[in-house]
Amino acid sequence: MAPEKESRKLTVLAAGAHPDDIEFGMAGTLLLLKDAGATIHMWNVANGCCGTATHEKDEIIRIRWAESQASAAVAGATMHPPITDDLAVFYEPALVAKAAAVVRQVKPNIMLIASLEDYMEDHMNAGRILVTAAFVRAMRNFECIPPTPTWEGETVLYHAMPAGLHTGMRKLVHPELFVDVTPKIPTKREMLAKHRSQKEWLDLSQGMDAYLKAMEDMSRRVGEMSGRFACAEGWRRHSHLGYGRPDHDPLPQLLKNKSWVDPEYRRSLE
Repeated sequence: MAPEKESRKLTVLAAGAHPDDIEFGMAGTLLLLKDAGATIHMWNVANGCCGTATHEKDEIIRIRWAESQASAAVAGATMHPPITDDLAVFYEPALVAKAAAVVRQVKPNIMLIASLEDYMEDHMNAGRILVTAAFVRAMRNFECIPPTPTWEGETVLYHAMPAGLHTGMRKLVHPELFVDVTPKIPTKREMLAKHRSQKEWLDLSQGMDAYLKAMEDMSRRVGEMSGRFACAEGWRRHSHLGYGRPDHDPLPQLLKNKSWVDPEYRRSLE
């Protein structure tokens, strides 16, 4: 794919599986990219319908959509509606077709998406769906739901850290790129606090009585892994094949001293 004209404003899409996934591991980087001049979009593939012990399905879907919109308003982002239920995030044609329509509509130069390794299938499948949705963005014979014109622009995919920073087989994941989100922690906290129903659910189901603290602890742990930032978000860049130029790595270029690439990770790729 050829790079788009310089006149087009940088556009970023952050996409997670469930409401609050973005706030936990992506929002700091998204906010920094907004500071750098980007137009930012947020999208949760699933509607959060299983994240409750008290509400009926239709009610919790409505609540969590309102919470997601409130969080996006704090960030100054456009929020896109979910396309499926919790635990129905499967790598299958209809969801890829719906996700491809979002990608073609947004036309993101940068995509911040879920890890392909995680403890939960919804998270991993959301990442896989977005990888393919980006891959088919310019394929005229791939039919989206709803039908959406193709987009031939270049995009770069970055995978966030998994929840808990480990794979489902307990292996610690090391980022390639660390982003210093220390100044954005108050805003991340404000965004996450909008998800009141999720806090109530996790307090009850998983004993996470320090919901906001859990996000801060994760950010501090990634910061410690960097050896230089107090709080950080970690990223691994997807292969360029099918998406753009092999040497195009816009996050560190845009964020400059607010980011650091681990040279050992780069060497491990050789």
